[in-house]
Amino acid sequence: MTDFVNTWNNELLTTPYAPLGLIAMPGCEALGEKINAWLMKWHEQQEALEDTPLYSLMGANRNSFLIDAFCPRFGTGEGKGMLNSTVRGYDIYILCDIGAYNKTYKMYGREVPMSPDDHYQDLKRIISAIGGRAKRINVIMPYLYEGRQHRRTTRESMDCAIALQELYSLGVTNLITFDAHDPRIQNAVPFMGFDSVKPNYQILKALFKKEKDLKIDPEHMMIVSPDEGAIDRNIFYSSVMGVDMGMFYKRRDYTRIVDGRNPIVAHEYLGDSVEGKDILISDDILSTGDSILDLARELKKRKANRIFAAVTFALFTGGLDAFNKAYEEGYISRIISTNLTYRTPELQKAPWFIEADMSKYISYIVASLNHDRSLSTLLNPYDRIKDLIGRYNQEQTAAGFRLV
Repeated sequence: MTDFVNTWNNELLTTPYAPLGLIAMPGCEALGEKINAWLMKWHEQQEALEDTPLYSLMGANRNSFLIDAFCPRFGTGEGKGMLNSTVRGYDIYILCDIGAYNKTYKMYGREVPMSPDDHYQDLKRIISAIGGRAKRINVIMPYLYEGRQHRRTTRESMDCAIALQELYSLGVTNLITFDAHDPRIQNAVPFMGFDSVKPNYQILKALFKKEKDLKIDPEHMMIVSPDEGAIDRNIFYSSVMGVDMGMFYKRRDYTRIVDGRNPIVAHEYLGDSVEGKDILISDDILSTGDSILDLARELKKRKANRIFAAVTFALFTGGLDAFNKAYEEGYISRIISTNLTYRTPELQKAPWFIEADMSKYISYIVASLNHDRSLSTLLNPYDRIKDLIGRYNQEQTAAGFRLV
């Protein structure tokens, strides 16, 4: 009886919610192609994977998960969403990068870069074009729209909460984002699925692939939180890597507002000595990068060794010149980030930049959701990171890098 129940449960769990459809919005074409390639690879191997959650992902008579969708513009800049194939009865996953400012459109004869607002409006247009025909709509928005405007402290708007409520009212069932600035924003939509995923495993994997001589122990490495808001993520790295942690406190001038925020007066360090140690700094967003560079200089004053900064979104709104100079002067060794938002060709070619590919991870998430499987094991990478560090140490030992 037990064997029968287990077999029945496996068969039930390998049944997809509905045929899967993937829509890559402007700016997500490359990531969408990679995700589609992984899903197609698993589908083509489905005979060997019948008892896994990757079985039977498609419908019949299909050779791709990607659905052709686009948003043409009128001369005034107004737009509309259009689909070139059916979505009736599908389990739709829409990829949207609101940070893809490399995408443009014509307005009154001028080439206009797409802002986050433009990308968000196009997302709503495509959902409107689906028109309730899909069985379920899921949005994968790695960089959460208006995620930095997640709370109200005075007479100001609550843009992120309003956007989530709009998506819920349009029929979105699940929203997957990465490293939300404050995951508590999901309280605005208590009846919509909301998952904020952190790419810790992929970032460490990318770092270990490039840097073969890291010594992951308390004598040679340390985690430093850039501010009090990033403590949780850095505590995680400290715990899983088994090294000590320090932190910086940002002392701000609350009498002034510059570029929408109170300017930082000084970074005050709290923690043990960093002398001679490699430092890993983790944060969600690198905007201008001024804070990271200030921290790097402060750590170098304290005789730190190499400095690695890991961020989910590397925006570089102020350009790359300051980081190129910091790299040449030895303040920064590496910046590790993901391919979840637009990266300029100059950034991708920079000798100090390491990119963590998230396409396979997103493919696992899509496959799991399509079969209504739990995401718990995917969202908690602790054991996988432990295994990764173990393999890395073994490779170092074999190569003679590790200390005896």
